[in-house]
Amino acid sequence: MPPSSPAFAISAEHLSRVFGEGEARTVAVDDVSLNIEMGQMLYIVGPSGSGKTTLLSMISGILRPSGGRVLVKDVDVWALSPPENAHFRLSNIGFVFQDFHLFPHLTTAENVAIPLILRGVAWDAAMAEAVKYLDIVGLKNRCDLAPVKLSGGEQQRVAIARAIVTQPDILILDEPTASLDGDTGRNIVSFVKTNLLTPSRAIVIVTHDARIYEFASAILHMEDGKLSSREDNSDG
Repeated sequence: MPPSSPAFAISAEHLSRVFGEGEARTVAVDDVSLNIEMGQMLYIVGPSGSGKTTLLSMISGILRPSGGRVLVKDVDVWALSPPENAHFRLSNIGFVFQDFHLFPHLTTAENVAIPLILRGVAWDAAMAEAVKYLDIVGLKNRCDLAPVKLSGGEQQRVAIARAIVTQPDILILDEPTASLDGDTGRNIVSFVKTNLLTPSRAIVIVTHDARIYEFASAILHMEDGKLSSREDNSDG
């Protein structure tokens, strides 16, 4: 029998994250539970310091929670050993960092090829796939350039190509429009939704940019480490 589909792309149960001790103790995320479905483009929004990025890091398997658990495609990611966790993330989650985290001394194609090389794909095959995915994001003619030669919007698309080159089921973007002007930011998010959102993929975006709210399937509002409300967008 074929494997059953996971109940949710991501399911978080009573997550919390505390930093520091004593007078320096800060509760960044406080007892948060949420479910994210395949085929959904979910936003987590709120002011700076509300815990959005910390929550994102926990549900993506990057930052260990102080309490609670995270199921990604029904796998308890924080019950895995560190090597197992890293391998699982590499195979299932594409993460686009707010500051892109591109390697400055590599070409755009080499940057995109890195996740494939980490999975054991031969160099030539990895580079060929990198060019293919740069073409998908409209940057095939930028393959040989260093990131410094690209605009902010182009660097964002390189980061997206790197995140999707392994064809992950879950794509996570942290503040994808933070360093972009309004039109470029809207174009990036519109591109992500139109070209990358499928019934078998979930996309999670952390943002405080109200200009891109219209693209969301649902919006979770976060304040002071807690989820305060949810909006479902029938047009999103």
